[in-house]
Amino acid sequence: MRFAIILIAALLMALAPPLRAQGGTRLDITLPAPGSRGAEAPLLRSPHVFDDRAMEDLLVNGFPARLHYRLELWSTSGWFDHLRDQIEWDVIVRYNALDHRYTASRVIGTTITPLGTYGELRGVEDAIGQPFQPPLHAPSGHDRYYYNAVLDIEMLSVNDLDEVERWLRGELRPAVRGKKSPGTAITRGAKTLVVRLLGGEERHYEVRSEMFRP
Repeated sequence: MRFAIILIAALLMALAPPLRAQGGTRLDITLPAPGSRGAEAPLLRSPHVFDDRAMEDLLVNGFPARLHYRLELWSTSGWFDHLRDQIEWDVIVRYNALDHRYTASRVIGTTITPLGTYGELRGVEDAIGQPFQPPLHAPSGHDRYYYNAVLDIEMLSVNDLDEVERWLRGELRPAVRGKKSPGTAITRGAKTLVVRLLGGEERHYEVRSEMFRP
C-alpha cells in the first residue's frame, strides 16, 4: 500500500509542470528601510511551500523534505554584476507516524533551530512562511546592490532519513567544515531508494530584489 501511494505520488510529480516563483508566491524579499540597508539584512519569506498533495503524501509516507535556501548579494557597476557574498541554509521537515505530527528544523551554519511540532502540515507552512532575516547585509559605500534569493525543494530518500536523524542528534556535525551549510551533508553520498522526485527543475524558486544603495 505504501509503495503504491509513493508510486502514484511520483507519477503526479512527473506529470506536473515545473513550479516557478512567477507562478505563485513561494519566495519573496523585503528590503530594510532605506536608512538601514547598510546595517540590516533583508527579510525572506517562503509561504505556501506545501500546497501539493503529492508532496504531502510523500511526507506522510516517510520521506522528509529538504528546503535549501541561498541568499546572494550582488553589486552592479559598468557592464557586469559581481557576486559579493552569499549564505546558504536548510529547513528539514519530517512526519512522525507514531504521534501523527510534523516537525521542522532550520540548519544554518553549525546551528540547528527547531521551528516547532505541529498536528497539521498547515502549521509547518505557517512556521516556514514567517519572515526570516539571515545574517547577510550590504556593506556601506557608494555601490548599487541587489539580493537574489533561491529556494530548492527536494524529498529525501528513506536512507537519507537516517542521516537526517543522525544530523539532528549532532552525530554528523564534526564532518562539516568551513562555511558550507551542514544541511548539504545530509544527502551527500547517500544511496537513494527512489529517484528524487523534486529536483531543482521541478521545485525551484528564485526572486530578485530591487536595486538599492546602502
